Amino acid sequence: MTLEERANLGSQLKASGACNCTCAVLMAFQDKLPLSEEDLRKISAGFAAGMGSMEGTCGALIGAVMVAGFLTEGKGTPRYSREIMKKFQESSKATICKDLKGVGRGCVLCECPDCVKNAILALGQTIPIEYE
Repeated sequence: MTLEERANLGSQLKASGACNCTCAVLMAFQDKLPLSEEDLRKISAGFAAGMGSMEGTCGALIGAVMVAGFLTEGKGTPRYSREIMKKFQESSKATICKDLKGVGRGCVLCECPDCVKNAILALGQTIPIEYE
C-alpha cells in the first residue's frame, strides 16, 4: 500500500465510524505493527475525541507518534515526533483536538477524517517506510 492509500484508508475508517482517530491511524499501518487489530483497538480506545476528551492532543497525531515508535524501534522517536507534529500543524492548523474542532470559536479548522489523513501523511513524510 502506498502512503496515499494508507492515508485514504485511515480517513475512510474514521469517516465511516469504524474507528476513532487514533485507531484509524494505527489500522492504516496494521501490517507494519506487531499487534492484532483487537489490540490496536484496545490501546487506542482512550484517545477518542483526542487526549482528555478534546482538551489535549489530537488522537490522529497521537496515533502517528505511536506508529513512529514502532517503526523506529523507539530510536530517535522524540525527534521524529517533533517533526510529525510540525508537519501536522502546518496541514491541519492546530494540534489540540478542541482547537481543530472549533470548540469555543465556532470555526472548524480540520475535520477528523482530514486530521487522520494529515497525520498519516506527516508520518510517512518524516519516517522512511517501505511500501509493498
